[in-house]
Amino acid sequence: MFKEILKNIISKKNDFKFQKNLQISEDTIKIEDLQKKIDLVFGRSLKIREVDAGSCNACEWECTALTNPFYDIQRFGIDFVASPRHADALLVTGPVSRQMELALKKTYLAVPEPKLVIGCGDCAIDGGIYKGSYAVVGGVMKVIPVDCCIRGCPPSPAKIIEGITELVEKLIAASKK
Repeated sequence: MFKEILKNIISKKNDFKFQKNLQISEDTIKIEDLQKKIDLVFGRSLKIREVDAGSCNACEWECTALTNPFYDIQRFGIDFVASPRHADALLVTGPVSRQMELALKKTYLAVPEPKLVIGCGDCAIDGGIYKGSYAVVGGVMKVIPVDCCIRGCPPSPAKIIEGITELVEKLIAASKK
């Protein structure tokens, strides 16, 4: 069976056509531009620690999609890390539940300076559909300072990339002043 598959692949190798004159698209320029900006600000790749502060898990699914081959956030030099001690930024999803308030503060304190906080999703920004519930403190801003907010319920992976891009551009503008 394997030999037959291999024989079919070899016999069809002439069917593959490669483009000789590849044109650079706007997306390619944006990708290279974002990589250069991240290198300029961080001197290396941007490491993000994602924290679920009590969400419905929709934003986590979108963050997970960032690492799939379609979005491939690592091509920008952005990667998720397991420890806040290795992170440059926190990406917080969900409203801050009363049970997660202390854990979020401790995670924030564990991130080395200078630290960034990204509120991802409507719930992280102002409590979203959980606003006013006895079980939540509210949005992330009520617990720790937030540098960037990404709206959406849940925000798409493209929106998350846009939000991170805006944050990096804001940092570059601040460093030039």
